[in-house]
Order: sequence, then C-alpha cells, then structure tokens
Amino acid sequence: MIPDNVRLVEVGPRDGLQNEGKSLGVDERVDFINRLARCGLTHIEAGSFVRPDRVPQMSGTGEVLGRLDLDAGTSYPVLIPNLKGLDEAMSAGAREIAIFASATETFSHRNINCSIDDSLERFRAVTQKARSAGILVRGYISCVLGCPYEGRVHSGAVARIATELLEFGCYEISLGDTLGTGTPATTRKLLDVVTECIPADRIAVHFHDTYGQALANILVALQCGISVIDASVSGLGGCPYAKGASGNAATEDVIYMLDGMAVQHGVDLELLIQTGRHICSKLGRPVMSRVNLALHS
Repeated sequence: MIPDNVRLVEVGPRDGLQNEGKSLGVDERVDFINRLARCGLTHIEAGSFVRPDRVPQMSGTGEVLGRLDLDAGTSYPVLIPNLKGLDEAMSAGAREIAIFASATETFSHRNINCSIDDSLERFRAVTQKARSAGILVRGYISCVLGCPYEGRVHSGAVARIATELLEFGCYEISLGDTLGTGTPATTRKLLDVVTECIPADRIAVHFHDTYGQALANILVALQCGISVIDASVSGLGGCPYAKGASGNAATEDVIYMLDGMAVQHGVDLELLIQTGRHICSKLGRPVMSRVNLALHS
C-alpha cells in the first residue's frame, strides 16, 4: 500500500554538488541550503567530511554546518568516511551523520580503498562513537542494482550489508542505485529480498536517472511501502565512477508525482523550482528537472 505521507531527503548540497564540475564557496552553499529549508524540506544533506584534495567541492563543510540554524527543526546530516571525519563533524556540531558502504567489492575498493567487511568494521566503530554522543546515524549502500565493474548485483548481498548497518545502530538504510541501471522489476525484486530482513519503515531509496527509470522505480518503492525518498533539486549530481551516469532523481519531479497521487510531503513546489533555477545558474549548468522545465519554459 502506498504511504499517505513521504519524507524527502534532499541530497543536492552533498551528493549533488560533490559531483558537479564547479565548486561553490561556503557562502553560496549556506545560501543554497537555507533556500531549500524555506521550501519546506526537513532533511537536507549539508556536506561531507572527506579529504578536500579528493572532493574539493565539499571543502569547508564544518564552516557550512556551523552557519546553519541547527535548532530550527531541520536535520542537516553530513557524510562521514571514518573516525577522523566523525571527530571533525562533532567539532562542527553535527547532530546527524551518514555512513556509506558498497554492495560490491570492486566498487568498495575503488571508492574507499578497502573491502566491504573492512568498511563495515570501520563504520561499526564510527556508529558506536556517534551514538554514544547522541548523534543519529543513517546508512547508505551504493550500487544496489548495478556496479560499473561487476555488473549485476545480487539482492542477498545488499540485504546482508543492510542488516549489519541496522544492527550497528543506523536508524535508516538508504539503498542507492548509483548507476541508475535499475528498472521497476529489478527494484521490486531487491525490495522484496531486503524487506524480508528489514522493515520497510527503516528503508529509504536513492535513484539516479541515467536510463530515465528513477520515477518508475520510486513508484515501485512506494507500492512496497517505502516512505523515504532521496532526491536532488534539479537532478544535481552523478557518479564519477560510472560512465554516462546522470544525476539523481530531481526533487521537483518526485514532488509533482507525489502531488498527482495525493501523497503528502510538505514541500512548496514553486519555491523549489525557483531554488533549482538559482543553483543551476550558480553552477553554470542546465536545469535537469523535467517539471522545472515544463512549468517555466
């Protein structure tokens, strides 16, 4: 049954910007995040504490976080690669973090330079320390429906990792179709397997739109009872390891679909469209949201 209410997790300021060619300064990123919050989005990724030489677009995340109003009712999770990153996030006042594992060994080695099991041990320690400090932890799994190096991914492998992350203490697991190769059939198969191990209310979905399947896959997830959707305003983002991979599902397009289904989300679509156009002008890139283009062509 499709949920009556959906929580949108806006990933544009982190997953979106970190894969854009142009880097924005701290002032521009703070303004971007505040604009998104005024749209009614209650969960907005604020950045990541990764090495600035590897991801220069996320440089200054601590300063960004320090300039946001953390008491205004909006969550601002930040991505954490290890204990050092956690210490930096805690010093900046983070109240929620996200950790990320890969569904295949090759992607894990290419992305974070370690095996899946080693990454899980690393994140076990991160989660324990974060939770002892009262910090919420969200788990990500990438390449759940396809890997640029290994091809098809077995749903059982995804379910195993998701179960471990949940046991560590993650309050929610976001399943990421990093390449955007998923289809409604493969999405349903994956969710059927994962929900045998984890309740649907502890799962989020994160689809890229490389093959134009993101909205169809999100609809399948809704039909499976999933009520948390990651999306990126104007479809910002992509995947540096996947040739031809386009951005995330555009938040505007997801909201338009939800409106047509009478599913509540709490976001002002018109204001979000303006925000999408604003950030695309800053980045010097075209708007990728079909709804944004259709309503303001």
